[in-house]
Amino acid sequence: MIKVLVNSYACSPNMGSEPGLGWNWVMHLARHCELFIITEGEFRDKIEQTVPLLEQKRNMHFYYLPLEDRIRKMCWNQGDWRFYYYYKKWQKRAANLVRDICKQEEIDILHQLNMIGFREPGYLWQVSQETGIPFVWGPVDAKESFPLAYTQGESWKTRAFYWTKNLITKWQLKHSYRVHEAVYTASLVLAASSNSVNSFRKYYSLESILMNETGTSLSNDDVGISHNQGTTFDILWVGKMDFRKQLGLAIRSVALTNQHQIRLHIVGDGNAVPYKHEAEKLGIAEQCYFHGSISHQDVQQLMKESDLLFFTSVAEGTPHVVLEAIRNHLPILCFDTCGQGDCVTDSIGIKIPLTNPTQSVKDFSEQILFYFHHKDVLAQLSVNCQKRAEALSWEHKAKQMVALYYNVLSK
Repeated sequence: MIKVLVNSYACSPNMGSEPGLGWNWVMHLARHCELFIITEGEFRDKIEQTVPLLEQKRNMHFYYLPLEDRIRKMCWNQGDWRFYYYYKKWQKRAANLVRDICKQEEIDILHQLNMIGFREPGYLWQVSQETGIPFVWGPVDAKESFPLAYTQGESWKTRAFYWTKNLITKWQLKHSYRVHEAVYTASLVLAASSNSVNSFRKYYSLESILMNETGTSLSNDDVGISHNQGTTFDILWVGKMDFRKQLGLAIRSVALTNQHQIRLHIVGDGNAVPYKHEAEKLGIAEQCYFHGSISHQDVQQLMKESDLLFFTSVAEGTPHVVLEAIRNHLPILCFDTCGQGDCVTDSIGIKIPLTNPTQSVKDFSEQILFYFHHKDVLAQLSVNCQKRAEALSWEHKAKQMVALYYNVLSK
C-alpha cells in the first residue's frame, strides 16, 4: 500500500464546501492508501470523533496546525483578501512539518489537495524539488475570468470589482512565481473544471486532467425516487442570494414562460427583498415561494418533490447542490460553465452557453417550456441520473485518483 502525504487545509466530516471536500477525499482515499494528512485543526474534535468509527481508520494519520479564531473568520468571510497573507504563512509551516514527516516515513506521493484556488499553491512543490518525491496538485480551480456581461444592470462598484478581479487573476496566472513552480514541478495537475483545463493549457501549455473537486454520496435509498406527479410544474432554485448566483435570471426566466402552473421554489440565505420586489413587478409573486435557509433534510425533500433544479450561477467551483440533485434523480437546467458544466450531461439535463442576461433569460425560458410540455423527456432524464451519480461518486473518484498515483509512480 502506497503512502501519500495530503495537504488539506480545510477538512471536516459532515460539512459541505472546502471542509467537506477535504474530508471526503481523504476518507475515501484511505480505503486504498495510507494517508498522512495535514490540516488546520478547526474541526479536530469532529475528526477525532469520527475516525475511530471508520473501517479504514488505521490508514488515516492526522497532523494539526491550528490558527487563531480571527484568522479563521477571515477564511469564512469569502472575499477577505487578508486571509491570503496568513494562509501563505500556514503553508510554510505545513511544508516544514512535511519535511519532518518525510524523514520518518517513506512517503511515495506529496498531494496538495485544498484549498482548491490556484492563487495559493502551498510549498509541497518545494519539498518535492528537495526530496524527489512526486508532487500532485489538485483538483485546482483556475478559471481565467468572471463573465462581465452578467454585471449588466449592477452598480459601478460591482462592475469595477469584477473587472479588477479579472485583471488580477490573469496577471497571477501569467506571472505568479510559485504557481509556475508548482505547475512545472508537478508530476500531475488535476483541473477542477473545463475552464481550468483551458487556463492551464493557455498559460502553461500543460494538459491537465479534468477531475471535479467534489463528488456524490450514494446510499441504498437512491433508487426509485418519484418526483412531483401533480398538475403544477415545480422548479427548485438553491443558493446564497448573492450576485454570482443570478437569482434574478431565474425569476425573469419563469416570468417569460407565461405559464401560471410553473412554481419557483427558492431556498437560501441572504437579502430576498429585491428578488421579491422583482417577482411582484413581473406579476409572478404568487408563483415564487421563498423558503429561506432550511435544513439539509428539507432541501433533500424539496428535491424529491420538484421537477427540475434551476441552477443559474455564473461563477462556481463544482456546486454540491448540483451533485445532490443528481443523486436525488432531479434533472438540471444550468449554464455550461464551471463544475456544473462538466457534471451535467445531455442525459440528465440541459446546459445553455454564457452569453448575456437578456439572451440567457430567453434561452432558459425556452428550455423550461420544453420540459413543461414534455414531462416524458424529464422522466427519462430522472432515470438517467442514477448512472451519472455512480460515475461522479466519491468512491469512483478515489479509485481514479489512486490509479493516477500509481501511474505517476510508474514513471
